[in-house]
Amino acid sequence: MTNPLLEKWNTPFEMPPFEQIKSAHFSEAFELALQRNQVEIDQIANQTAQATFENTLLALEGSGELLNQTASVFFNLSSSHTSPEIQEIERVMAPKLAAHSAALFLNGPLFQRIEKIHAERNNIGLDAESIRLVERYHLDFVRAGAKLKDQDRVLFAKNTERLASLFTSFSQNVLADEASFSLVLTHEEELKGLPEFVRSAAQKMAKDRGITEPNAHVITLSRSSLTPFMTFSERRDLRQKLWTAWCQRGENEGAHNNDNIMREILALRLAQAKLLGYKDFSEYALADTMAGSAKAARELLMRVWEPARLKALQEREDLKKLSGLSDLQAWDWHFWTERVRKEKFDLNEAEIKPYLQLNKLMEAMFYVAHKLFHVNFKEVTNISKYHETVTGWEVTDAHGKHVGLFLSDNFARSSKRSGAWMSTYRDPMHLKQSIRPIVVNNNNFSQGAEGKPTLLSLDDARTLFHEFGHGLHGLLSQVKYPRLSGTSVLRDFVEFPSQVYENWLMQPQILKQFTTHAETGEPMPDALLKRILDAQTFNQGFSTVEYVSSALVDLALHETTDLSQLNFKQFEADTLKTIQMPPAIGMRHRLPHFSHLFSSNSYASAYYVYMWAEVLDADGFDAFLEAGDLFAAEPANKLYEHIYSAGNRQDPMQAYVAFRGREPTVTPLLTKRGLA
Repeated sequence: MTNPLLEKWNTPFEMPPFEQIKSAHFSEAFELALQRNQVEIDQIANQTAQATFENTLLALEGSGELLNQTASVFFNLSSSHTSPEIQEIERVMAPKLAAHSAALFLNGPLFQRIEKIHAERNNIGLDAESIRLVERYHLDFVRAGAKLKDQDRVLFAKNTERLASLFTSFSQNVLADEASFSLVLTHEEELKGLPEFVRSAAQKMAKDRGITEPNAHVITLSRSSLTPFMTFSERRDLRQKLWTAWCQRGENEGAHNNDNIMREILALRLAQAKLLGYKDFSEYALADTMAGSAKAARELLMRVWEPARLKALQEREDLKKLSGLSDLQAWDWHFWTERVRKEKFDLNEAEIKPYLQLNKLMEAMFYVAHKLFHVNFKEVTNISKYHETVTGWEVTDAHGKHVGLFLSDNFARSSKRSGAWMSTYRDPMHLKQSIRPIVVNNNNFSQGAEGKPTLLSLDDARTLFHEFGHGLHGLLSQVKYPRLSGTSVLRDFVEFPSQVYENWLMQPQILKQFTTHAETGEPMPDALLKRILDAQTFNQGFSTVEYVSSALVDLALHETTDLSQLNFKQFEADTLKTIQMPPAIGMRHRLPHFSHLFSSNSYASAYYVYMWAEVLDADGFDAFLEAGDLFAAEPANKLYEHIYSAGNRQDPMQAYVAFRGREPTVTPLLTKRGLA
């Protein structure tokens, strides 16, 4: 039988032929792809011709086509729709792929060629984008150990390979704990306080999980299932049970405990950083960011922390006063916050949610993209899909030219990891020809019952817009080189295009146009709209504290150099005590399931980036408010030219200044969160 991963795909939009791809095909495809790519690398590194930009860097940019294609399909499936077979292949392939990558960066002859080009980059007739490519490649190699000698090189490669295995194990352990937990509710007393939309979603989840008991409802550890239950359930004991299960993911006794995995990851990261001459991993991780250092990142976090902490303490007093609870706990916060919001603003989630229909909010996010960037979205139904709930949309520009394919995968399932993220099945580039991207947004919303629309919370709606901002960053890229295209930017800049896009959701013009009642079809009343807007800074102490505390724990953990006596639960407690964490608020992510930190190196010591990017997004969106038009042509054109289409073509602060006309200030962020 032929392996579809090794064939040219004559499918609409060249989508992977998912109906033909079996798990067993990946091992063969990976092995062949690795062999081919190694031959390409050897030919580039060992050629006798003098090193040039074309025969070295351009050749590298064009190499690895089969490997990139196979990896993109595999790792998207391992995140979005995994299986025991895929997980086993991932455990085998992750270290092999890491070893292959390490061998590339530690290839001495290849680095000598890159170093020569780097030294001459300003004198060989290269344009600015090509110089940027040279600089990024050179830095990539240096940060991956290319300048190490002898045994240090061997050790660095060995550590890199081991880390890949540990990242895979961590992720699979968290997913296992999430997938195995179900809070099954069958009696009316257990459902007390839950509105119809929560019950409906819970009934569908029970059906999806094969639970056939009469009146069965299931609450899972997906945020879109957990948060509504925590908000409305009058059963404090069940809220505590659910909260405890949420917090203990990755920490339960048995095969899925992540304690030793985290400990080894931290030790290997520290060893890698020291091999490269850094005092700790945090110094290494932040050297190649806009912040530049843990000190700068912490200064921003602490500038927000103190006003947020004080506001959270006041919010806690409001909850205690209304609830009468002297022992207010973390599992009480959402429940009583909803009641305080009702008291202060005559507003509650159950009143809002029927107006927040997923399909209408997708129309809204497409509308904003059209108004800002003149792109159009048309649903396509003839594409191959890896899951029946995925939808596809062809994206075209104002002249009808194909821009890319956008995939939307919105619903939670046990085969999908938690959270929300953007990824690609094909990246954009303009090397020999224009290749347009296939971009996918993954969310974990609770799907509405059959025949019923899916309803979102305001937080869900923000997540929808956030991930679509990432999606646009990938779709609109007009950068020539793959290494610089799309979202391949510095870690504390990549969240700017996604976070700035969230701002359009909460504008009266957008809410009024795209919020209609799921049952009556009536538009959202002006009075309700006003109450929603008036309440935007409500509970921002809590939401800021739960995030910033996680970011501060992350920084402190990766500045730690004595790991011998590290107890993760105690470390969390000690760090939170130092910053005077308000009682009854939990970290947004506890360490045993903190996938941002332990599923890869990407966000390790860098969870602060969301707050860093929020400084940019609050300041940047003000350009439209100052213009008096949400879609003002001048800032919209600059946002497209210097941010969404520009990838990593230039230094991110230069890109921001080119868009905004100046460097950002932190005041709009504090104002936006009600902390000024």
